[in-house]
Formats: sequence, C-alpha cells, structure tokens
Amino acid sequence: MRNGKPAIVFALITAMCAGASWATPKVGQPAPDFTVTTFGGRTVKLADLKGDVIILNFWATWCGPCRAELPLLEAYFKAYNKYGFQVLAVATEDSLPESRLRPVAAQLTIPFVKRLEGPYRTVGAVPTNYVIDRAGNIVYAKAAAFNLAALDALIIPLLRKPPPQPPAPATPPQPDTTTPVKP
Repeated sequence: MRNGKPAIVFALITAMCAGASWATPKVGQPAPDFTVTTFGGRTVKLADLKGDVIILNFWATWCGPCRAELPLLEAYFKAYNKYGFQVLAVATEDSLPESRLRPVAAQLTIPFVKRLEGPYRTVGAVPTNYVIDRAGNIVYAKAAAFNLAALDALIIPLLRKPPPQPPAPATPPQPDTTTPVKP
C-alpha cells in the first residue's frame, strides 16, 4: 500500500488556497470581482459597473422581508439608475426554480441573476445586501432588509460623490535640454 501523505498535503494546500480566494467580502475593503448572468442572458462583471453604486441583493421567494424589499429596490432603481445606481437581485438556491422565477423577473426592471460567480454569499440569512461604492469598495454587508429611510441614509450620500477619475496618463520623460559642460 502506498503512502498517501503527499496527496493529502496537496489536497489540503489546494483547499486552503481556493478558500483564500473565495473569502467573504468585508466592509472597508475593495469589492472582489464577480460575474453574473441575468435571466435575460446578459453577462455583467463588476468592472462593467465601475463608477456606479451597486446593491448585490440575495433574496428568497419564501422570505417575507425579501418580498417586501424587492419592490422598494425596484422603485429605487427606477428613480436613481440614471445617476449610476445598480441593483442585482440574486435568488438563493433554495428559492423557486428558474422557470417559476421568470414571471417575477419579468415584472421588474432590476436585473434578476441566474448565475453568480464570485465570493459573494448570504451572511447567515436572507435578505443579504452588499453595497459597493463608486470607488469599488464594500461599504455595507449585512443580512437585513432595507427600508426607505435606511436606503436614503446609505445610498443618497454615495450617489452624491462623483465617480473616481481615471488616473492621468503618465507623461513621457522630457529630453535633457541643458547645455553640456565642457571639461
């Protein structure tokens, strides 16, 4: 019988490295990248929304606070999308099958997410909301439903900040125009 220690060590190191790259996003840190595919078939990456304020909302059909929060997020999206506000609604795996979610998605303009790739998950309960500011930092990550006052207090100040400006292109070095000194 062969010694299986090298295979076990390799598996543990691989699992640790994979876990590190999928760490839960934290408030005050840059938002980890994500890619979503919407029910409409559109693929959206975090980089596509650069400069926008984003709510990544995890919800479930069986969740009463989630069902109350979705129309609020929809109204907010309609009012503030033109100012760079985005909402992505991610139904949890224990929600209804996609075929039954499509009629709900068709009634709303916020994009419903069919598939999400990235480290974002519920924070112990639904609804879970992650808010990413215009600079690409996580400013909120909590398992709680928003009400209008909470949305206003969090989102309006973020929308008032201008999007970050891209860095100015580097200026090439100028040639030395000084007169050489003769020896």
